[in-house]
Amino acid sequence: MSKSNLPPLASNGVFSVSASALIDAPIEKVWSILLDLDLIANGDRGQTMVDESKRPLADQTPVQGRYLLIAPIHLPPTMGKPGFFQAQSAFEIITALDHENHRAAWRSIAMPQFLLNAERWQALSVDEATGKTKYETTEVFGGLFAYIIKFIMREKLVMGFEAMGQALKQRGEESV
Repeated sequence: MSKSNLPPLASNGVFSVSASALIDAPIEKVWSILLDLDLIANGDRGQTMVDESKRPLADQTPVQGRYLLIAPIHLPPTMGKPGFFQAQSAFEIITALDHENHRAAWRSIAMPQFLLNAERWQALSVDEATGKTKYETTEVFGGLFAYIIKFIMREKLVMGFEAMGQALKQRGEESV
């Protein structure tokens, strides 16, 4: 098994969710797709750079320290409009954006960290065995609400993470 390109997480969480995919496309192409919020905003799904009041910014370029509103999040993943209980949202701050090492991270800021501390990392590397681009993502959930999220939503989160990897793979390989 090849080594992970994900950095070690500083927090010990209640649970974590991870996924990965091998993508037959150049790493720079996959990185540009991963950071293209307009491309990610597909139909009723969206990731929008916002200010601290959640108003969209004119410049949608992801930058460390900027706020990110992800809404709606379809859990479980759907191609159409989610049902009332399927649509979630997340208010995040970008904590890392490393173009050289193809890594990005954001942390939930929707509530105090003792209630919910969630940090997601996404990373790309070149798989040594195949030469393909390896996409990895992980999110660690901590805080009091993490126990509830684990019980109610863990399996849906796993499905969502896997769907993200497959969608990135499909877009990356279509564009080659």
